[in-house]
Amino acid sequence: MRAAVYARVSTEDQDCGLQSFELGEFAARSGWQTVEYIDKLSGKAGVRRPQLEQLLADARMRRFDVVLVWKLDRFGRSLQHLIENVQVLDSAGVRFLCPSMGIDTDNHSPMGRFIIHLFGAFAEFERALIVERVRAGIAEHQRAVAAGRIGHDRHTRSGKDLPTGRPKKIFRRDKALAMRRAGKTWRAVAAVLGVPESTIRKALKTP
Repeated sequence: MRAAVYARVSTEDQDCGLQSFELGEFAARSGWQTVEYIDKLSGKAGVRRPQLEQLLADARMRRFDVVLVWKLDRFGRSLQHLIENVQVLDSAGVRFLCPSMGIDTDNHSPMGRFIIHLFGAFAEFERALIVERVRAGIAEHQRAVAAGRIGHDRHTRSGKDLPTGRPKKIFRRDKALAMRRAGKTWRAVAAVLGVPESTIRKALKTP
């Protein structure tokens, strides 16, 4: 058996020695050969983890049979990221093992298969929550627009106070022209008609 040992610390000042030692000891007791992947970097979202990326690439090529980690949070910056990484290993036929937490996705074990299904259920649940939050946000915005609150006691992030969705291309050009002649700004005209300023400018052929 070939085992990949993955360790990560959040800063350059921290040491991976404890993680590597305990995982190395576990692999030695199991009679496995090991190769180490160690990331020393910030745990902030968006920061690349080159060693983890290399590990996943090597897993797809079946350069090892099992991945050992010290704690689950070492292998993913979020629950979603952790589950995605474990699913990559599973699809490549690579076992994921976290000895200190009793997590083992061994395909030959009923419990291992159960853990994979459980991870999949967690991932689906989190995706559903994200979709629900997005839909709730859009619905709230639409209610605020209908109630005339956008542009008054509430504003959009862009500050333009335009409605969500695709911009409307059909609008009262005569009304836009009349508003402009009355001294209304492009932004005010756009807010009333519910279309982008650029669309109105183009329609009226005004720079």
